Amino acid sequence: MPRITKVYTRTGDDGTTGLGTGARVSKTHARIAAYGTVDELNSYLGVVLTVPLPAPLPAELRRIQNELFHAGAELCIPEADRAARPGPRIEPRHVTALEELMDRLSETLPPLANFVLPGGTPGAAHLHVARTICRRAERDALALAAAEPVGADLLRYLNRLSDTLFVMARYANRTAGQDEPVWDSRA
Repeated sequence: MPRITKVYTRTGDDGTTGLGTGARVSKTHARIAAYGTVDELNSYLGVVLTVPLPAPLPAELRRIQNELFHAGAELCIPEADRAARPGPRIEPRHVTALEELMDRLSETLPPLANFVLPGGTPGAAHLHVARTICRRAERDALALAAAEPVGADLLRYLNRLSDTLFVMARYANRTAGQDEPVWDSRA
């Protein structure tokens, strides 16, 4: 675990940043975009947690925030260097936990009959924003994967997480007695 004694280092003033291996890459590198968007998602989940949410969402979101740190740790070390620098990573159990959570929450939800518009309660609206940030994180990770290997479980996790955030938004609205805004295709 790194010990941070100073927040600023001045080493990034030249437009580069350090990976978990110590190698320096441009701050515009696809790897930096991928774990930067994962970090943005994690920060936005912190915003989500500032509004009232029904149980079990707060506890689940805190668990997910920790898992997103695993994702960031995984992304900051290229797959080619993982054997020499093992660390936290997304595993099949993390994907399974999201699927099981969606199944539990979905038991209380009516089947979808139309496309859902983002909105409803403040919690649901924030969860929809988090879902779109997650989709961007997935796209960024896939862009990196097109250039170099990325953990398959990480890619599956980001895909499931966006679905989970969607189900959480629906659950937040349903629990609050709030009708879901739906798309009017004739508007």
